[in-house]
Amino acid sequence: MTSHYPAIYREFTDQAQIDAQYNPSLPVADPAAEMQHFVTQAQRARATLRDVPDVRYGPTLAETLDIYPAEQPNAPVFVFIHGGYWRALSSKEFAGIALGLQPLGITSVLINYALCPAVTIDEITRQTRAALAWVLQHIEEHGGDPNRVAIGGHSAGGHLTAVALQTRWAGDYGLPAGPVKAAVLVSGLYDLAPLRYSYLQPKIQLDDGVIRRNSPAFGVRPCTTPIHITWGGAETSEFARQSQVFHDAWQAAGNTSELAPVPDANHFSAIHGFETPDGHLARWLANALA
Repeated sequence: MTSHYPAIYREFTDQAQIDAQYNPSLPVADPAAEMQHFVTQAQRARATLRDVPDVRYGPTLAETLDIYPAEQPNAPVFVFIHGGYWRALSSKEFAGIALGLQPLGITSVLINYALCPAVTIDEITRQTRAALAWVLQHIEEHGGDPNRVAIGGHSAGGHLTAVALQTRWAGDYGLPAGPVKAAVLVSGLYDLAPLRYSYLQPKIQLDDGVIRRNSPAFGVRPCTTPIHITWGGAETSEFARQSQVFHDAWQAAGNTSELAPVPDANHFSAIHGFETPDGHLARWLANALA
């Protein structure tokens, strides 16, 4: 049946339709169990791996890093950016990614950042870039190789990864123009426009300017970093579309990307592949950083 209501975004005519696509808990049988998995894995990582917690990269209380160094010196580095739709969670819940990477000789760095609505997405983007700059400038002090740094993130962290790849590193930070060796983007948001009409809006406070400045699918610049774009095969069609749109834009700018869903994974389990050395995401990183 054809709707008589005007569309508010693409074919969507009301908030309920957009929420059905963008609330990742709705299709999952037990969202609390999904989150408990991350907490349990993070506790395992802190109990079994050497870590350097709460390293400051900026002036505010939220601007910290948790570092899980590899055993050998001059190790490749993976910088992970957590999700939570920019308004929830922290680096602490996602330490489990180090469980898969440390045995492969990869140092893990987890970024923490301030959350909406206390700050804007513009400020979270700034903090993310500052954290990556800190890693590139200081990771040698923790046994990492600054020439073999990959970045990645999940959900909002996938968005922040994509934005970070567009940083003008030379002009803004005095770093090499292409300092990131590889990137992994999992279930990211690359066109923020529909979220303005979603249940998230009271917290994330999107307007035309925030959307324009922070939708990485639009205005992609040439970048030498090869990227792996993925999402859960059981996620909604909008998460698949978001990944496809960014993949197309990335390649249209002459950049290198590959696109592949994680079969049968939901929004939360899509990043489980970081948690064991034989996980597909851990293996991809190890190959990219070799």
